[in-house]
Amino acid sequence: MARRHDLVGLTVLALLTVRAAHPYELHRFIIETHKDYITGLPRSLYHAVERLAGDELIVPAKTDREGRRPERTVYEITEEGREELVTRLRQLLEKPDPDRRAFVAAVSLIACMRLPDAQRALRTRAATIEGVLAGMDAHIRAMADSGLPAILMLEVGYEQALHKAELDWVRDLLDRLDKGELDWAPSIEM
Repeated sequence: MARRHDLVGLTVLALLTVRAAHPYELHRFIIETHKDYITGLPRSLYHAVERLAGDELIVPAKTDREGRRPERTVYEITEEGREELVTRLRQLLEKPDPDRRAFVAAVSLIACMRLPDAQRALRTRAATIEGVLAGMDAHIRAMADSGLPAILMLEVGYEQALHKAELDWVRDLLDRLDKGELDWAPSIEM
């Protein structure tokens, strides 16, 4: 079972879909591409690689040595790893979470999914947010009818504004995807 969100592991799986690499290359790529949702580097990266290898989602492909440098194990993703990556991405895209880094990570790696699957996951997220907003509207009306001062409901208004902004962004992304405005297979150089 995957750890809650495991954004480092998720990113390792995604990067290994591009090509086999050793942890140092993955670390460098994460830094260069500003995957700022990842914290605790480089230790968290090495732990994630160990966990993924232990779960057989990635496997050693070869060991390299350059000059006097220590040996470096190059890893590649397994078919089970690819399936796990898509499952994790779908879950993060579909289900809003208070930890917004999870959605940022999923959006960052969304091209690892098939376009129709990504669109379906984003539509599910939009529908979920619409439901949350409807519930918030009902809650605000009920509290106003009860005589509760508006000053005591500011946090609900703030959360409502965040959900509305996210819904607008998701709808815009879906529109751009539907129109084919985004290149779904970007080339990534590690």
